[in-house]
Amino acid sequence: MLTLTAANIKLIKQKQKYMTYSSSTNLGKSRYSSRGQNAVSFKNESTRLGPISNAIVLLVIVCLIGLVYLTQVTKTNAYSYEIQELQTKQTSLKEEQKDLELTAARLKSIDSQAVAEASDGLISVAPAGTIEQ
Repeated sequence: MLTLTAANIKLIKQKQKYMTYSSSTNLGKSRYSSRGQNAVSFKNESTRLGPISNAIVLLVIVCLIGLVYLTQVTKTNAYSYEIQELQTKQTSLKEEQKDLELTAARLKSIDSQAVAEASDGLISVAPAGTIEQ
């Protein structure tokens, strides 16, 4: 048996350092397939994410969904404030319309009362005749 001494280790390292012709041809031939085998080998390596990467991706997706939810809620709240303002404006305009209708009715009644008092003093006249040409 070979014992590994410091001199043997040094010799092995020197051999690894220098490449010989036979070692270089062996490296070249190792790339090609041997007899009866396909020259192309398909590696079925699937690249999968590890558990930490999966957790990070899941966390990012949850954050994006939360961000979309928050923007939708904010838009909804903004629209509800606008709707509330428009509803208060609508009720105030309806009240103003009722007040204007009451004022118009009051003015009509005063006007019709004044016309009625003025028409009481008038005398009705019958037609006296017609004009012929």
